[in-house]
Amino acid sequence: MNICVIGTGYVGLVSGTCFADFGHTVICVDNNQEKIDRLNKGDVPIYEIGLDDLIRRNTKEKRLVFTTDLKKAVEGSLVIFIAVGTPAQEDGTANLDSVFAVAREIAGFINEYKVIVTKSTVPVGTGAKIKQCIDEVLERKVSPEYLNKNPEANSVKPKFAVISNPEFLREGSAIEDFMRPNRVVIGAESESAIAIMKDIYRPLYLFETPMIITSIETAELIKYASNAFLAAKISFINEMGHLCERLGANIDDLAKGMGLDKRIGSKFLHVSPGYGGSCFPKDTSALVHIAKAVDYDLKIVSTTIAVNDMQKEMMVAKVANVVGELKGKTIGILGLAFKPNTDDMRESASITIINGLQKKGAKIRAFDPAAMNEAKKILKNVIYCENAYDTIKDADALLLLTEWNEFRQLDLLKVKELLKQPLFIDLRNVYLPEKMKRMGFIYVSLGRST
Repeated sequence: MNICVIGTGYVGLVSGTCFADFGHTVICVDNNQEKIDRLNKGDVPIYEIGLDDLIRRNTKEKRLVFTTDLKKAVEGSLVIFIAVGTPAQEDGTANLDSVFAVAREIAGFINEYKVIVTKSTVPVGTGAKIKQCIDEVLERKVSPEYLNKNPEANSVKPKFAVISNPEFLREGSAIEDFMRPNRVVIGAESESAIAIMKDIYRPLYLFETPMIITSIETAELIKYASNAFLAAKISFINEMGHLCERLGANIDDLAKGMGLDKRIGSKFLHVSPGYGGSCFPKDTSALVHIAKAVDYDLKIVSTTIAVNDMQKEMMVAKVANVVGELKGKTIGILGLAFKPNTDDMRESASITIINGLQKKGAKIRAFDPAAMNEAKKILKNVIYCENAYDTIKDADALLLLTEWNEFRQLDLLKVKELLKQPLFIDLRNVYLPEKMKRMGFIYVSLGRST
């Protein structure tokens, strides 16, 4: 099947590459010529484990092509995926300008039946608006005025279908999530379009992947509802962490005891300095605004957002409480990305924490295995180091913010030797308090009284 994916950001690039690996012929389109040139040279602009090899293999097999020629891509494809960005605006709503602009461009090049699929995360009702945008352009193209000026144009209005097919990709595990998903959601009104979508995802039948067929509106809402629920689990366990500290309980044991209940599950019950990334902050905020637009107050989601914002600020206070006067003190920070196995700095807790520590006069040394270049665009007056031990050298305290695997097995004797004082603040609960104290560390973690 011939597929066009518009947008070579995280979702578009991963989706297009994986579709090509399914055996489809995929044209990935972007209006950024520099990005397309990089991709055609084999230079992948995002950090995702295994993606570069997958792109290399499928471009070599000529199943995957990168171009700026939208007209050729649309005309030659049966299915067109819209995977452009929908960034949050200042008021928290999703900016859909790129989605609608692309929809109008697609309409200008439709020459025969097309299935137009929204892969971008969009508010409920966007599918209907996309259909309206395309309809308006197509109506103009078959109007007497247009046909008089363009006698070579087709006087028959081509048919099309609009579908919602939300993505559920975790950064750092995106290829696995695409190739072996928990479910595929297809929101559509057209039976023939649903059949085409099922054919696209046919390789997943081998894994008996559930195909959830819904209305377009329901499909659009599923992505927001899923992310809001997971974000709520994170905020909940973080609040339990604070309660554990005050009551002398242990958050790790509490989370395990909860997670073994199959109704709850263990995932996302890990205490942390707060969630970040490209999805949870944006999607929770957008969902609150979607509800407000229909005069409903999503109190749980609103509280989830507030708790997460508070959690990041409380981490600054926690460090200050342990270190004491921060002015002139050096804090060595390990981990800047919002999670391991990605270079994504969007809404990372490290931003709030580092800015907060700097306001209190602290000097920051930092290292991250992947996110240094992205961090430099956001965090100023930070000394970026070559490795973990260079970061720790002569620091007044070590602050572990992102649980990269290489930070899980640090040479603790060397760490202790390099620090001015053996103060280890672990905001991911990677290490065991008993062991750290036996080694002579002043060890501070989250939700653990020992």
